[in-house]
Amino acid sequence: MANMLLPIEERNLTPDQVEELDRRRHIGLVLQTIAGQFLIVSVLLTVWAGQDLVLSPWPWKPMVYYCALAFFVAVVCGLIGKSLRRGCTEFSN
Repeated sequence: MANMLLPIEERNLTPDQVEELDRRRHIGLVLQTIAGQFLIVSVLLTVWAGQDLVLSPWPWKPMVYYCALAFFVAVVCGLIGKSLRRGCTEFSN
């Protein structure tokens, strides 16, 4: 009997397709982990970015740019990771 907790398209997969699905979800988890790390870095960079906004001359604000870049990478990696991990995993009910 098929596992009724799985989506319909995942119930009759071949072993190769299951391995590909697991690989895709693993890459998604890695991207979500990277997103979390970049989010922590961007939060820590806000301290220096605030100081940089106040003290640096107008066009040269490298810490603000680094903070914005780190936050952008965190958002992009998080969204891509979430889309790769879509579906029902083996640990969800």
